[in-house]
Amino acid sequence: MNNLQKKYGFWTATAMVVGIVIGSGVFFKADNVLEASAGSLPTALFAWLIGGVIMVVTAYVFSKIATRIQKVNGVVDYFEQAYGKTAGYLVAWFMTFIYYPTLVAVLAWVSANYTQGLIGAESALWPFAWGYLTAFFLLNYFSPVLAGRWQVTSTVVKLIPLGLVAVVGTIVGLTNGMTVENFTVAARTVSHGGGGLALATLSTAFAYEGWIIATVINAELKDAKRTLPRALVVGTISVVCIYMLYYLGISGVLTNEQVLAQGDAAPVRVISIIFGRLGGTLLTVFVIISCLGTLNGLIMGSARGMFSIASRGMGPRPDLFSRVNPVNNCTTHSAVIGYLLSCFWLLVWYGNFAGWWGSFMDISELPIAFLYVIYISLYVWVMKTFTDLGGFSRYACPCLAGAGSLYIIWGAIQKDMFLHFLVLSLLILVAGVWLMHGKRPQNRRRVQA
Repeated sequence: MNNLQKKYGFWTATAMVVGIVIGSGVFFKADNVLEASAGSLPTALFAWLIGGVIMVVTAYVFSKIATRIQKVNGVVDYFEQAYGKTAGYLVAWFMTFIYYPTLVAVLAWVSANYTQGLIGAESALWPFAWGYLTAFFLLNYFSPVLAGRWQVTSTVVKLIPLGLVAVVGTIVGLTNGMTVENFTVAARTVSHGGGGLALATLSTAFAYEGWIIATVINAELKDAKRTLPRALVVGTISVVCIYMLYYLGISGVLTNEQVLAQGDAAPVRVISIIFGRLGGTLLTVFVIISCLGTLNGLIMGSARGMFSIASRGMGPRPDLFSRVNPVNNCTTHSAVIGYLLSCFWLLVWYGNFAGWWGSFMDISELPIAFLYVIYISLYVWVMKTFTDLGGFSRYACPCLAGAGSLYIIWGAIQKDMFLHFLVLSLLILVAGVWLMHGKRPQNRRRVQA
C-alpha cells in the first residue's frame, strides 16, 4: 500500500502555513534583525516588510503552480515538471538531507532554549532539544492525524502571546512615548554598519520561512487544487500583519538597546513587564507551544522526505522508502531517515556553541537562501510556460519574487562560513547523484525469487 489518504482540509493547511512560519523566528530573530539594521527600528521594520512582501508574492506565484500540479511533495513536483525527473530528484534530495532536517534541528533547540529559561535548568538545554525532536517524530510516526490536529491547536495558542504583546505593547508605547523614541533614536551598542539591510532581510527570511513546507501535504489535502492556493495566500498575508504588529508591540515596551541586550529572551522580558511574573510565566508556556507547533510542522515535511524520492522510483531502496504503513497511514521508513538526519544537524548546530567550527555556521538561514535559488528557476519556468495567465501573474509577480530572492541570496553570501556550508551542501548533492540510480530492481527480484 503506497497511497496517502485525503485527510486534511483548508483549516489544517492554513494552520500549517501560519503555524510553521510563526513559532520561533519572530521570537529569537528580533534582536538579529535589529542588530543587522545598526540598531535602527525604522530600518528593522523595513527589513521585516521587505521579507514579508517577498514571502507573499512568492506564495502567490506558487499558488498558481499548485493549481496545476498535485502530487506528493510540492516544490519537488513543481521542479520536476519544469526541468525533468533528474532535476526534481536533486531538489528532493536537498530538501530531505539539508533543508528539512537543518530547520528541525534549530527549532528543537529554540524550543528547548525557551523551556530552559522557564524552568531555570541550564544543563537541560541539549537533552530537551533532543527530547523534543524525538517526541514529535514519534507523534508523526504513530498518529499523523493527531499531529495535524496539534498543528491547528498550537497555531491558535501561539497567537495569544503575539496578539497580547502587539495590542498592549503598542498602546503602552504610544502612551509613554517609547515607540516614538525608538523610531528616532538608534541603539548605540551596535558596531558601525551592523551588517546592512540585506543581512537584516535574510534574518527575517528565517522568520518568514516554512510556508513552502505546507505543499508537502498536497496529495493529502481534500480538494487540493482549491485548498492549497487559498491556504498559501491567506496564511502568508496573515503572518505579515501579525509580525509587524508584534514588532511594534515590542518597541513600545523595550528600548532598542534593551532588545539587543536581552537577545533571544527579549519576548519573554516584554511579556513579564506587561503582565507581571505569573502572567509572564504563563505566556512563556504559550511561546514554547508556539515553537513546538513550528517544530511539528517541519517534522511533518521531514518525515515525508525519503518518501518523496522513493515515490519516483529513485534513490536508495525506493521499494522500502515508498511504503506507507497501512495501520496509521504513516511513511514509516521515510520518517526514520528524517529523524536520523535531524539528529545529525542538531549535532552540527551544537558544534557552533561548542566552538568546533571556529566561526558560526548558521544552518538556520543558509539553507533557506539556497532554496531561493530553486525558486528563481521556477519563476523562469512560469513566465515561459503559463501562457493562460495575465501579465500580472505571469510576469510581474515572478519578476518581483525573483528580485526578492536575489536580495536574500546576496545577504547569505555575506554570512560567516557561507563557503563552508556551500561546499558541504555540494558534497551531499554529489552523494545524491551517486545514489540516484542503481541495480535495485534486479537485486529485489533475486531476493524475491
